[in-house]
Amino acid sequence: METNGLDNFWSLPLASVYDELSCGPGGLSAAEAKRRLLVYGANTLRFNPARSRWLLFLSQFRSPVTLLLIVAALLSAGLGDAADTIIILVIVLISSLLGYFQEKGAADAVNELLKLVRVHCTVTRDGEFCDIAVEDAVPGDIVHLAAGDLVPGDCLIVESSELFTDEAAFTGETFPVEKRCGEVPAGSSLSGRANVLFMGSHIISGTATALIVMTGPGTEFGHISAGLTRQAAETEFEQGIRRFGYMLMEITLLLVLVIFAINVLLHKPVLDSFLFSLALAVGLTPQLLPAIISVNLSAGARRMAKKQVIVKRLSSIENLGSLDILCSDKTGTITQGKVTLEGCYDAAGKKSNKIMEYACLNASLQQGYTNPIDEALILAGGAASGDYQRLAEIPYDFSRKRLTVLVGNGDTGLAITKGAFLNVLDCCDHIVQDGNVLSIDAVKKQVLQQYAKFSAAGLRTLALSYKVTGLTPEFTKDDECGMVFAGFITLFDPPKEGIGETIGDLGLLGVTLKLITGDNELVARSLALQIGMKDPRILTGEQLRLMSNTALQHQAVVTDIFAAVEPNQKERIIMLLKKAGHVVGFMGDGINDAPALHAADVGISVNTAVDVAKEAADIVLLSQDLQVLADGITEGRKTFANTMKYIFMATSANFGNMFSMAGASLFLPFLPLLPKQVLLTNLMTDFPEMAIATDRVDAVNIGAPQRWDMRFIRRFMILFGLLSSVFDYCTFAVLLLILHANEKTFQTGWFTESVISAILIVLIIRTRLPFFRSLPGRYLALATIMVLLAILFVPVSPAAAWFGFVPLSLAYYGYMLLIIVAYLFCAEILKQWFYRRLSRVGARKNNRVISPLNF
Repeated sequence: METNGLDNFWSLPLASVYDELSCGPGGLSAAEAKRRLLVYGANTLRFNPARSRWLLFLSQFRSPVTLLLIVAALLSAGLGDAADTIIILVIVLISSLLGYFQEKGAADAVNELLKLVRVHCTVTRDGEFCDIAVEDAVPGDIVHLAAGDLVPGDCLIVESSELFTDEAAFTGETFPVEKRCGEVPAGSSLSGRANVLFMGSHIISGTATALIVMTGPGTEFGHISAGLTRQAAETEFEQGIRRFGYMLMEITLLLVLVIFAINVLLHKPVLDSFLFSLALAVGLTPQLLPAIISVNLSAGARRMAKKQVIVKRLSSIENLGSLDILCSDKTGTITQGKVTLEGCYDAAGKKSNKIMEYACLNASLQQGYTNPIDEALILAGGAASGDYQRLAEIPYDFSRKRLTVLVGNGDTGLAITKGAFLNVLDCCDHIVQDGNVLSIDAVKKQVLQQYAKFSAAGLRTLALSYKVTGLTPEFTKDDECGMVFAGFITLFDPPKEGIGETIGDLGLLGVTLKLITGDNELVARSLALQIGMKDPRILTGEQLRLMSNTALQHQAVVTDIFAAVEPNQKERIIMLLKKAGHVVGFMGDGINDAPALHAADVGISVNTAVDVAKEAADIVLLSQDLQVLADGITEGRKTFANTMKYIFMATSANFGNMFSMAGASLFLPFLPLLPKQVLLTNLMTDFPEMAIATDRVDAVNIGAPQRWDMRFIRRFMILFGLLSSVFDYCTFAVLLLILHANEKTFQTGWFTESVISAILIVLIIRTRLPFFRSLPGRYLALATIMVLLAILFVPVSPAAAWFGFVPLSLAYYGYMLLIIVAYLFCAEILKQWFYRRLSRVGARKNNRVISPLNF
């Protein structure tokens, strides 16, 4: 199905566009939509999954050291050593396949979870409205949009009412853009196409019916994305991994050059020395780190999914574990989220059936978007009676903070406005009191006092006004003036049961809760007292406007509640809290929450949120409950802890081996290990470490936010690496001075001791506690036992000859047992001293957390 005639579809009559797309105002049939989906492809900008798998596999060879090793091995084959070359290449391939399948499994698991929180849109299919996933939308679909909806493709507007969109992704401007149906010149720029809705934008206010013309890569957003690399901001953990990688590169380069130079100076074969040095570089580099991180994160995501927390961006799990401030609205998180009408009152504070009638007319006839306030009004007072007919509507938006519906009854039109008290009051110059219409100036003070009285009682208080008009449907925002103030609508949303305990649980996790609400200070204070906050510190939106960024940065940290906050102020609060050094989460579900969700370290929304909020979030809760989020934070910290375990295990043992290799090269007339033996050592020690994702995590790792600390990692790596190296030299002494080992016996003996000590030290350094008080997880224990048995079997197996191994004497196994037991004992003593010293340093620094495991 060609669409060449639609290159300038915004300049064509609607009927011509229908003809080009072979569709009509009634939309498509389900069968035709299915056929078009095959023709146009899924409505997404993501890469082709098959291509992504090949890229994932090739990425396992992205390390320059690995590529150099492969080239050197092939060169060795050209010089006649084909057997060693094949063994080296097979080991490299196995390591790469391990990484590939681990990362692929992690990616597949996350894709399955993302299906639970797909964004949907409403289209007409077979003449009826139906909800479909945005990915299934096709050209020719008729889509129905309201405030908060994401635009599912490049669309031509068919009908609209007070329609405004956010096109910041295209123009860089944050101001809403007004849209309307019609035709514009073919040469119009993006900003001039007022009759087009673009994929990548969202509806701020109003409603629209539109024809989808382009989807996926064919959209303007697709064209922009094709020329740009769109990446989310790097998380603190990702920055830490990158710095850690740079540190390892520097150390590896230095030691490899030193070891290569020593071997060449000692007149050992140059090619063998080069292969040996490269193999050592591979050994020091934790090759499986990307795979281990992916597996840890996906395992954490699966555990979190069981607790109603869906992770959209895996790296956000680490930030969730580091979270120390959570900013949230009160509705649905602190309160039950079930708005109930308390009453409708006239200006004097007396209950009024007339106010109830007008409020229900406004609520039941508005067509902007469903909201809890209108649902509560309809539930309490019923829908509009048949005597009234809807003529026009000015939808709610966040600048006016009010909603107007024009209704007709006989020969009379009536504009009814409800919304935020002060915003409705601003458009009124009269007030009705005891049936009389008076100037509002005479009683404005009493009206304000009545508003304060309702607010102090913890009631959310809206205002209602009206204006008698003609029956013309032409009623605009400019006509919202000269209205008559009618009265108040009061609502309440009680706190959730047990919310105080949940907030206490967050506190025990080291997470401070800050409420950000549009309600006024009196309502916010009343709720705070109900949930157990004693003397809460409150800042209002008006105070925020008058404060400099420096002043607000200091005040924001000690403030409990931000009340009467404007939408743009939420993002400012988040950014300043981050600037103060905190890891900040923001929980929001509204149209105006998207900027703050993007700004936060962890954007959190709920599955019932508007599309734009759900799309902006890193994490989506299937249940709008802070306790669910507390469980998610716990899982995030477990994931962080397990990832750090791998880094400690890989670096401490590998770093020690590098020191040992460097020293052994000085006094041995042969290579301490052959290149293929070094690679086999690295491969065998990787197997148990792949089970880290399923390991148990001690309670001490969960009780406080966890932060990346490069200094801690360096100290850990040096101390435990040197300890490992000391016992390597003990092994050298036994082999050379006691057993008088030849080249092959030395290499076999050190290989065996090196691998066994590396996999057993995992049991020590995986926990701060004495190892017998924190047992490893089932899969880690099983993997450790299997590798241990395999290593003992290798020297007597048929494969021994391939790797240059020979059987070892029973006497050596006895000495090795003593060395390994002594090594583990000393490692346990060093660990206890290391963490006790950290605790003392932490106390001197006012309990500031300096260890990534919070020890």
